[in-house]
Amino acid sequence: MVRKKKERIVLHPIMAFVILIIITILLSGILGAIGLSADYNSINTIRGDLDTTNVMVKSLLSLSGIKLIFRTTVSNFVSFAPLSMMLITLIGIGIMDKSGFLEAFFTLVTKKASKYRVTIILSFLAVLASIIGDMSFIILIPISALCFKYGHRNPKAGIIMAFAGITCGTGINIFMSSIDASMIGYTGLAASSLDASYSISNFAFIFIMILLTIIMALAVASITEKIIIPRLGKYEVEEEKEEFYLDKKKKRGLALSLTVGLIYILIFVYNIIPGLPFSGNLLDYSQTLYIDKLFGYNSFFNQGFVFVTTIFFFLCGLFYGIGAKTIKNNQDICSFLGHSLDGIGKTLVLIFFASMFIAIFKATNIGTVLTALIGNFISGTNMTGIPLIAISFVLCIFVTLVLPSPISAWAILSGVLVPVFMNAGMTAEFSQLVFRASECVAYGLTPIMAYFVVYLAFLDEYSEGDKPISLLGSIKNITPYAGVTAILWISVLIVLYVLGIPFGVGTSAIL
Repeated sequence: MVRKKKERIVLHPIMAFVILIIITILLSGILGAIGLSADYNSINTIRGDLDTTNVMVKSLLSLSGIKLIFRTTVSNFVSFAPLSMMLITLIGIGIMDKSGFLEAFFTLVTKKASKYRVTIILSFLAVLASIIGDMSFIILIPISALCFKYGHRNPKAGIIMAFAGITCGTGINIFMSSIDASMIGYTGLAASSLDASYSISNFAFIFIMILLTIIMALAVASITEKIIIPRLGKYEVEEEKEEFYLDKKKKRGLALSLTVGLIYILIFVYNIIPGLPFSGNLLDYSQTLYIDKLFGYNSFFNQGFVFVTTIFFFLCGLFYGIGAKTIKNNQDICSFLGHSLDGIGKTLVLIFFASMFIAIFKATNIGTVLTALIGNFISGTNMTGIPLIAISFVLCIFVTLVLPSPISAWAILSGVLVPVFMNAGMTAEFSQLVFRASECVAYGLTPIMAYFVVYLAFLDEYSEGDKPISLLGSIKNITPYAGVTAILWISVLIVLYVLGIPFGVGTSAIL
């Protein structure tokens, strides 16, 4: 008698988030009951000195906690940034895809290029995309999926590669972002508590960032080609499509859409350049630094870039459809706009439970308390040199897992790590570099990170019926990238310390 192989049960991410919600509530009750709390030295950005702050775990396993969950769940879901950003962006992607623009464009650019070259280009874009912040997840993940799909490759590999590139490159910016500017501010204030004359250059990390951008992009591309694509196997479509051919109509549509798109980009770029006639209209002139004028919290770029991008996608899709005759009337336009939103019900449910889990975890203060405890532990080790670098790197990886907000985490840790590193003979800039290195390792591994659900949603969309995705399986896809990133960064950090070579303008690891 032949015994049937027992079918493995795969837990869908929706159910995984439900379980995580329950575990978080129970854990908050236990930690709240024992009174788990921590003190940490936070930087007072107004006075420029240190304040001692106490934070404790808030129990949600109580009547007031349950009321809080019921009272805030709807508002948390409605205000959940990935939800609105994804829906708006998908409108633009829908008309680009349905009109045929994306298939024609990707066919044109990949026709004579090797598959590995395409992967490298997308990998570079993903690593560099952190300059535009969280919007990179919304824009690059679906575009990479479609690029792989129209290149007759598994679109899930494109999704995984884009997400890995963005997260592993989150602490790598050739150009200083608003996050970097904020973190440098905390670092400088913490350093001045020991040395009032201490100053940090805006180009303090430029050399190492250029080097790591190149290395990381090549590493992400190689892992995708050698590990992820073979692991995923061939992507099975429901029906075989005829070979796509760029005929005269399609070429005319491409020419028209790319011309309009280029004009749109030039107008936008001109309006973020200061000092030219009638230029710089999209900058926030209440800020001092250009990077804050462009990427600051209240800047047009920060608040309006998603819609700017959606309009660009819409124009490309629309004018391609007009030129290629795939759009014949206004009915087609409206139908194409909603194309990417078809069958999005399960995605909305997934986002609902993800937003609920993240809000509940944040309300418990568990991540903040653990971060403060880790900072205090590092401060009490009295380590120096390579042991201090190694233990800080490893523990900051755990910090990112439980508090994946670089500014919030560094606001807590900078008051500890900067003085510890300076007292050990290392620069304040190097302590920040160690923290950002650990962030590159762990940022893509934690479902507490809000945009992890975007990665899950697109994986689910492109998953065949007999191959459902899971939360753990999705994290497993990122572990090869995280492992290589950890090895690369710890090696670079040790080399920088041992050799004392500059990693930026006038900056090295040694004081």
